[in-house]
Amino acid sequence: MFLESRDVCYEAFRSKDARFDGRLFIGVSSTGVYCRPVCRARLPKKENCTYFATAAEAEQAGYRPCLLCRPELAPVRPAADTSGDLAARAASFLEENCGSGLSMEETAARLGCTSRHLRRVFEKEYHVTPVQYQQTCRLLLAKNLLTDTDLSVMNVAMAAGFGSLRRMNELFQKQYRLSPAELRKTAGKAEKTAGDAAMGRGDAAAETGNTAMGPGNAAAKTGSITVEMGYRPPYAWDGLLKFLEARAIAGVETVTDGRYARTVRMKDRNGKILRGWIQVENLEEKGRLGLTVSESLLPALPQVRTRVRRMFDLDCDPEVIAGRLKVMDELRPGLFVPGVRIPGCFDAFETSVRIILGQQVSVKAAGTLAARLAAHYGSPVETGLDGLNRSFPTAEDFLAMGDKIQENLGVLGVTSARSESIRLLAEALEKGVLHLDQSADPEEEMERLQSLRGIGSWTAQNIVMRTMGWPDAFLETDAGIRHALPGQTPKELRELSEQWRPWRSYAMFQLWNT
Repeated sequence: MFLESRDVCYEAFRSKDARFDGRLFIGVSSTGVYCRPVCRARLPKKENCTYFATAAEAEQAGYRPCLLCRPELAPVRPAADTSGDLAARAASFLEENCGSGLSMEETAARLGCTSRHLRRVFEKEYHVTPVQYQQTCRLLLAKNLLTDTDLSVMNVAMAAGFGSLRRMNELFQKQYRLSPAELRKTAGKAEKTAGDAAMGRGDAAAETGNTAMGPGNAAAKTGSITVEMGYRPPYAWDGLLKFLEARAIAGVETVTDGRYARTVRMKDRNGKILRGWIQVENLEEKGRLGLTVSESLLPALPQVRTRVRRMFDLDCDPEVIAGRLKVMDELRPGLFVPGVRIPGCFDAFETSVRIILGQQVSVKAAGTLAARLAAHYGSPVETGLDGLNRSFPTAEDFLAMGDKIQENLGVLGVTSARSESIRLLAEALEKGVLHLDQSADPEEEMERLQSLRGIGSWTAQNIVMRTMGWPDAFLETDAGIRHALPGQTPKELRELSEQWRPWRSYAMFQLWNT
């Protein structure tokens, strides 16, 4: 791996190479801070630099996060960088559930292994323990909130999953040698200094960021907060948004003025139902997405952020994918578009039902059926945003219909076969037989899906691709794929797709976008 070469790492740091962002962190012994490779601070001497694969590793070595480049905004290390699938799934699960209060034994059980095996595999891959990794997730989320919002320190502690203000204070003093209040004050000065310096050289992006996202922003005054999350450019935002807009469920999702918004209904760590909304926009000049979250969802903020990261495929490494898929231009010049992402999902059950409804019907027809389900069986959500007033019905809602599910859905235009598939899906998820999240193995879950009546290969691959971010799905029987590459049989299309492994999902979206 490139981390083994200090010369390569230093060159990446010197050149501010965005390709290494999130894959490399630099500890600077002369300042005691660690930086992203894109940091605009004065370049330190080569002999003062130490290199780490994760922010957690840098913090365990005694370094504090740089207040200028802000490591908490870096893209997450791509799963393809890890040699162990279990370690990658564990890292994602730990980040999403950093406020859940799950023990390591419970986490390991969810990942299908013992806590001892999890620790061994995780330490080998990330050079820190799972507990240390999760602790850094909490600290960096808290730092993000302290810097970008006006939330009270107490609310920051709760939203970041510390459980108590005392615990957050202790960890901040231990790791950063600052109290949360002192860090907020220091970070604010660093942001202003960076903004002034950038505007002095005509940096429009910095000017935009300072007016849009600093403490006291408009979102915070209207019952919401806004945080940012980085990605690796290029990012084909318009294509992804177009895909989501075509499949938006009326009342649940909207795409307006280049922004995606939706209602949210989820549970916090204590099982309490939370209702609210989110809105996502692309801050292209900064290489980040802006995520606005209603304050009602703060108790589940780690889960919300992780779901949005997956939905918008922020951890994708477009250069690695381009290296494999550029050959698509040999089929048709300009077929490959850099920066295409896999549109994921916010709610796995909702998206799975939407895909089942889309079997052998048009995108528009499936959307009509999904909107009817939301209108009749969804829950009201007050958002104050036009077009957003309901959440999609949950698995529990469908199971509560019992034997009447086919009758109830039938009057809405859903066939008996689709109704039965939805019931079986809901049952499998509620019983824990099926896990459509980052804790599970995609190919194993695809097999379980296909064991359910009415769910075949096309549906199972589509569900796993959208809900779990599986990068190697290929739907050779799909009408859109056959239309994009006419004159070839499904068998020929599958054989053609072999050259695009393991990124065939991205190849499919390239074809669909035509």
